[in-house]
Amino acid sequence: MSITLHPAAAPQNGGSLGQFLLDRGLLSASELLKVRGERIGGGQSLLEAALHLHADRAEDLRDAAAQWRGLPYVANGPLLPCPKLLTPATLRDCLRQRMVPLASSADGLRIAIADPEYDPATVAATFGAAGAQDVSLVLSSETLVLAALQQTAAEELGLGAERRTGDRFSFRKTRGQSRRWTAGMLCLIGLLLLGLALWPKTGLTALSLWACFTLICATAVKLSILTTLPLAKLTPAKHPAPPPGKHRPRISILVPLFREAEVAGLLQKRLARLRYPAGLLEILLLLEEEDHQTKQSLEGIKLPPHVRILTVPDGQPRTKPRAMNYALDFCKGDIIGIYDAEDAPAPDQLLRVADAFADAPADLACVQGVLDYYNPRQGWLARCFTIEYASWFRVMLPGMRRLGFAIPLGGTTLFCRRDVLLEVGGWDAHNVTEDADLGIRLARFGYRSELLPSTTLEEANCHLLPWVRQRSRWLKGYMVTYLVHMRRPLRLLRDLGLWQFLGLQLHFVTTLSQVLLAPLLWSFWTILLGLPHPLADTVPSSTVASLGIGFLFAELVVLTTAGIAVSGRNHRHLLAWVATIHFYFPLAAFAAYKALYELIFQPVYWDKTQHGLSIRAAPRQSGSQTAVAHRVQLQSGGESL
Repeated sequence: MSITLHPAAAPQNGGSLGQFLLDRGLLSASELLKVRGERIGGGQSLLEAALHLHADRAEDLRDAAAQWRGLPYVANGPLLPCPKLLTPATLRDCLRQRMVPLASSADGLRIAIADPEYDPATVAATFGAAGAQDVSLVLSSETLVLAALQQTAAEELGLGAERRTGDRFSFRKTRGQSRRWTAGMLCLIGLLLLGLALWPKTGLTALSLWACFTLICATAVKLSILTTLPLAKLTPAKHPAPPPGKHRPRISILVPLFREAEVAGLLQKRLARLRYPAGLLEILLLLEEEDHQTKQSLEGIKLPPHVRILTVPDGQPRTKPRAMNYALDFCKGDIIGIYDAEDAPAPDQLLRVADAFADAPADLACVQGVLDYYNPRQGWLARCFTIEYASWFRVMLPGMRRLGFAIPLGGTTLFCRRDVLLEVGGWDAHNVTEDADLGIRLARFGYRSELLPSTTLEEANCHLLPWVRQRSRWLKGYMVTYLVHMRRPLRLLRDLGLWQFLGLQLHFVTTLSQVLLAPLLWSFWTILLGLPHPLADTVPSSTVASLGIGFLFAELVVLTTAGIAVSGRNHRHLLAWVATIHFYFPLAAFAAYKALYELIFQPVYWDKTQHGLSIRAAPRQSGSQTAVAHRVQLQSGGESL
């Protein structure tokens, strides 16, 4: 159905918006050239570019833009939308185009738009299909338009955040049958325990041999990765200006916050260090509706124009991926990035992201940065955590990529193409390691993830109980991810291909088996200490001795990997602590049993990681240590891969 727009498509005052703002003294000639360049280079509207340049003149700029277009200007809200015209189809267009249909009046339908250089064809296509015929337009701010959409379509947006990932790839369907799920899991574990009770020697022997087999597989993967180290190349930090006709992408950064009042102020200082054109950058601070404490801590901070708060309406499950799914509809960027509340990214990181995606093949969907810690000296646990992360992000993850395996992504310093995220279904709101799940799902859709040679510093979890809680969430998410993707193994095999399918089994099965069966592996220390092993009665002594030697060799491979990972300039102080990780990894067994319990009874419970512990500890440090810690927290960088 065709509609009539009032005013007509052409501006009533003639000329361009830029010239109109120049004539009224709101932009100088040099500023006009700058905003025109940013508009062409970044695909943004001229008004948007001008607002980034002169945030203090926002009302004057919008009022002048409304005069140029011959539109009434609505400066104050709230806007009152027309709910019946906000169907699921029109809602997506309204969010993308920053427009909202207002409640009907005697003059007919009115639409509030945020861009005076609107596309008449888009407005006609959106609301003509909804039955509108005679439409008048008004100009308002993007903030008011989005607030109206968010309030009116809260239920639809909340449901979309929960269900963005289809049933095939989501844990939602399993969780929806919670009673059957719990009963089934209890039956499986009950049968296992019954078997061990009836045939203890046979059962323990079988489990011990399986633990040894997975240890051999994991060691073989590590050795394969170590042999590929000479193939690793350093990527120089070059950020050339885009060639004529090309531009850097618009980037939207999502920062999920929940009970983060402790680090909210420091977060803004760290994000302010990012070097990227402000007109091409959008940072959304995601607050849960009930998180009044974090909201109050942010109210006292003056945020720049490209940083805004987005409140996620309360709903279930209350997880990080649900919040990011909700925010995805509000993003304008071509690239969607994720940071955590305590992150301190390298200042040039977004420039590196733009470089990585420039002229990249169509199958490159995501780049993952390196994660490191800014408080590695805050106790033994923090030191070991730093060694573990260095081993994973500087050796194992790049090695898995070189071997051609699908890589489980990290939950922060992650940058994905927006169109691909929408295609694969965003993040699974019912998976507490949505990052690892997304990495596998991208591979199933035929996309590739690569490593970004740029570092983000985080806070090491340096207290035992918070560490166990965090690790249990990660392990529970690994269990969920494996169960979801292995629902139909043959389909998974077809999607990934044989090599990546084997890589997935090697990673997930060995990781979960070793943490759950860790006590059986610890028993091999008895052989190395000259004591009899429990398997001696059921397994030939030569086999037991071979397994003991193999166990020692596997431990040496772990130490070698860790030593290589921390041999760089920024981590050499940790070399003396590498041997102590033998006492660190067993802690994961306690987290694994907690994860297994929650998998049965609380599969989507998000055990929140407490941040800001290093800030609280700073006053107890010596003067020099405090200065160093503060400097490191405000800076970032580190070694390339």
